[in-house]
Amino acid sequence: MARMVFCKHFGEELEGLERPPLPGPKGQKIFEEVSKKAWQAWQAEQTMLINEKQLSLMDPEARKYLQDQMDKYLSGENYDRAEGFVPQQDD
Repeated sequence: MARMVFCKHFGEELEGLERPPLPGPKGQKIFEEVSKKAWQAWQAEQTMLINEKQLSLMDPEARKYLQDQMDKYLSGENYDRAEGFVPQQDD
């Protein structure tokens, strides 16, 4: 049976991650508070930000920027989106 968590991004009980996605306390916190669905959605958002803003992951400032955006996204706060991005509408 899948492990369930109360996802702080979606605000509901959803399937949790199988293991922490990052090392250390930050990864453990995400493991405990973020659903698999929210983590996968963040990964897609992160990819768009990297591509659209032409970020280099070798740049410490770019990594810090992505970390800040991840924290905002997973907490349900407003975060930077790729320019020209229009979210898909649920019908």
